[in-house]
Amino acid sequence: MNILALDLGTSSVRGLVLDGDTEPLPGALARRRVSLAIGDDGTGTLSGPGYLACLVECLDELADGGHLRDIDLVAVSAQWHSVVPLDQDGTPLGPVLTWLDTRPTPVGGATGPADPADYHQRTGSWWHRSYWSVRLPWLRERSGTPIARFVGLPEYVLGELLDHVPMSISQASGTGLLDLATLRWDEEALALAGARTQELPPLAGVDWRGRLRPDLARRWPQLAQAHWCPPVGDGAASNVGSGCVDPSRAAVTVGTSAAVRLMQRIPAGEPLPRLPDQLWRYRVDHDHVVTGAAYSSGGNLFAWAERELRLPKGAELDAALALVPAGGGRPADPRFGGDRAPGLAPAGTGELRGLSFGTTAVDILAGLMQGLCEMVAADLAVLESTVDRSVQVVLGGGAVAASVWWRQAFATALAPRPVSHQRNPEIGATGAALVALGRLGAAVELADIGRTDELVLPTTTGRSHPQYPS
Repeated sequence: MNILALDLGTSSVRGLVLDGDTEPLPGALARRRVSLAIGDDGTGTLSGPGYLACLVECLDELADGGHLRDIDLVAVSAQWHSVVPLDQDGTPLGPVLTWLDTRPTPVGGATGPADPADYHQRTGSWWHRSYWSVRLPWLRERSGTPIARFVGLPEYVLGELLDHVPMSISQASGTGLLDLATLRWDEEALALAGARTQELPPLAGVDWRGRLRPDLARRWPQLAQAHWCPPVGDGAASNVGSGCVDPSRAAVTVGTSAAVRLMQRIPAGEPLPRLPDQLWRYRVDHDHVVTGAAYSSGGNLFAWAERELRLPKGAELDAALALVPAGGGRPADPRFGGDRAPGLAPAGTGELRGLSFGTTAVDILAGLMQGLCEMVAADLAVLESTVDRSVQVVLGGGAVAASVWWRQAFATALAPRPVSHQRNPEIGATGAALVALGRLGAAVELADIGRTDELVLPTTTGRSHPQYPS
């Protein structure tokens, strides 16, 4: 049995084929970069049809390479918080709002939940621009055409491929409209969003599996009998892929953005532990939750620096960074994209300080990376208070997997906690596959954990991966 694992990320779409033990098959990886529209006003959008085209190209490439043989399951890791408005025919009425978009604001004199603290405990979210409670009214106000339905990016693209696509519990929790204990849409959150249940996707049951539409089963006959599993939020999938599936280990993931998260087994209907004011909580599946904090900056910091600062390349950059001590670099605020919930800082909040004529591009890059380390360290201390103990930390994601310096900077910032890193950069896709297989208990055993000072570059396909992918 093989598994097709899809990663519907912000900066790229990826598809890879894994065996039954979630080991990647050599060469069975397809990747397409996607175009993200970013503006100084806080815009952060994607084209839904363009994104779908990238996914189709990945599937075509894998099929043409003969990599789709013996696929029984399709697992999906997908970005949280996205939303796209649709008309009656299911056609997008505008671009996809991603997690990066900071423009939505409350409309019509709305005042938010009656008891914000209770709302936060129930939904794991806030009345905030990151969630559908604020995003849906804002989209309606700006739309010149009546909106029939709202879906997330994974429901839109999979809805174009499969016979029927509900919203997974994991993705629903990322909207901020789900009661995390009952696994039903929260009535107060729906009222704030101005939405009826028929305007939202139906919620997937625990046993839901999808199938390709007949016309696409003819295009990819090797996937005709494959079962498609409910998409897992990318943060939750990354925890699983990092081997951080219980409260003893926290995952710090740096991809396009970054996050620190702790996972716990709390089946639906069981009481949820108190959630600190500054942390969110979402669902991994019907039986597990993930609690944490997220940041708008991650690998995109390096992408900006590489584009604008004329950094040295490859080994030359590694050598230059090695001269900057962990904790060094110029003081910086890395919030170029503004705050993720619950913060309200707008896009353009980033700062560089302490510059002189002796400052180098590498000093600036190191300062930005260090700034993120410090933000994570502060939130990890709060996260540990929810389990009343210090935890181990596993670093993951393409950006830290490729950067020895960044791993060491995190180890310094998070000391005295033990810090290791997951060498496999495809932790989201791998984690989604383990969730689909129901093998969360095997995640620690299967994780490819290394020391923070290890110099071996990661690989899942026998080929080296690009340095500092965003």
